[in-house]
Amino acid sequence: MSEQESLQQIRARIDALDTQIQELINQRAAAAQAVAQIKQAEDADAFFYRPEREAAILRTIKRRNTGPMGSEEMARLFREIMSACLALELPLRVAFLGPAGTFTQAAALKHFGHSVETVPMHSIPDIFREVQSGNAHYGVVPVENSTEGVINHTLDMFISSSLSICGEVMMRIHHHLLSLESDLGKIERVYSHQQSLAQCRLWLDRNLPQAEQITVGSNAEAARLAGKESGSAAIAGEMAAELYQLKGLARNIEDEPDNTTRFLVVGRQLASPSGEDKTTLMCATRNVAGGLNALLTPLARHGISMSRIESRPSRQGNWDYLFFIDINGHRDDENVQQALSALESESRLLKVLGSYPNAVL
Repeated sequence: MSEQESLQQIRARIDALDTQIQELINQRAAAAQAVAQIKQAEDADAFFYRPEREAAILRTIKRRNTGPMGSEEMARLFREIMSACLALELPLRVAFLGPAGTFTQAAALKHFGHSVETVPMHSIPDIFREVQSGNAHYGVVPVENSTEGVINHTLDMFISSSLSICGEVMMRIHHHLLSLESDLGKIERVYSHQQSLAQCRLWLDRNLPQAEQITVGSNAEAARLAGKESGSAAIAGEMAAELYQLKGLARNIEDEPDNTTRFLVVGRQLASPSGEDKTTLMCATRNVAGGLNALLTPLARHGISMSRIESRPSRQGNWDYLFFIDINGHRDDENVQQALSALESESRLLKVLGSYPNAVL
């Protein structure tokens, strides 16, 4: 057998496998349509997207993967198959912090796949309103960055919103310096969001000390401006570079190589347990000594790990604060239910903002 014949045989096997894969994907799509028909018959207002179900499937795919394809890449492929199948049941509209090309849009596509319609909004409050009104099924909002900390606008929206957190997305953020120029020495001004400027502060001071740093509403807006002006550059990501056809003068200019932003998915549904979940609480202490300790004691007593705590002014009086707490577990778990019951008696205010699957991808 010649080498050329061997190559032809391998290619023939690939063609046959492609045919099988295509047939199986269509069988899965038909099954998804059958699920939609059953749901619609039972409840006209049924939720077609089930975050806990999709998270469990993706975890199973990663666990059973044997290679040579990596588990993360395999899960991303299935994420897109699931997204396309779900679109046959109900095309989802997902609001994000616009304009097009932002990291928030990238987070939405990472979580839901590319078969959803992403809807750009001007601000974080606009995202909440769009979902609350029913014009969008879900919204994706940034909540914290590993370098710069919490995004206060997002936390503040939960004070009055009735929406629930039903998912989270973790994204490694790589910032690139984008421009129409080809020479770093010609850059007179740099546009970007204030968070991105802060995350690249050392690089900018070292490499562009003469350039004016101008804050704009988003990295995508920065890229749009840089695409219209000579002598300008933007700090933004790959999506913005492609969208606005800008050159990459420098890549990965973030000061911290592990720079990661966490995003939350908000919606009008409550996610059921997936087996690996997180619950976010908003609570306020009573005006007594040891008030915060009284809030945290029930968690420790019931063996619940706390992964994050943030404080925000309650806007109800000077020096009055709300606490946002992330705990491991789902609100339906027995130990979490017991802890929440005890916590309610110890707090002036307790609101469960959502129980949702830990980020999978």
